[in-house]
Amino acid sequence: MNPKTEIYVSTDVEADGPIPGQNSMLSFGSAAYDAGKNLLSTFSANLETLPGAKGDPKTMAWWAKRPKAWAACREHPRPPAAVMPEYVRWLKKLPVRPVFVGYPAAYDFMFVYWYLIRFAGESPFSHSALDIKTYAMALIKKGYRESVKKNMPKHWFDKLPHSHVALDDAIEQGALFCNMLEESLKGQK
Repeated sequence: MNPKTEIYVSTDVEADGPIPGQNSMLSFGSAAYDAGKNLLSTFSANLETLPGAKGDPKTMAWWAKRPKAWAACREHPRPPAAVMPEYVRWLKKLPVRPVFVGYPAAYDFMFVYWYLIRFAGESPFSHSALDIKTYAMALIKKGYRESVKKNMPKHWFDKLPHSHVALDDAIEQGALFCNMLEESLKGQK
């Protein structure tokens, strides 16, 4: 593996339901890291909801218990048709091709990819994403359902907030991934 050929774009999404289109991505944040855990750049935006979409009752009940995070993701929302092309330009300015990293990647990537294709017409990530939980499963040699944060080594975690504010969570999860990557690469030497 040549770590100089990849930039890891840790991305977190906040949404009002489980699927794009029927529900809206409210906010997303991306933190671009190199393999040495250097935070190269960030991007974040709050988005206007999609016309005709509505919040899922279970998800909205979850948000009701997190008023600070809800207020943060509803501050100055912008049209997705303006934000997503800006995001593509940001991704393309990174020094090498980006790799999408998420926790869970299936959820976050689903929203980001759908919005990229719908509003920017392309995805610089192609159609693939790296899942932190799956990577942890391989490293700690536990089943997927057991590969949760409480079962991961404490030294993988930096003292960073997990606030359900998209950019905070993207930075925190990106640092987690980089710590895992470092440990994995040491094992190869």
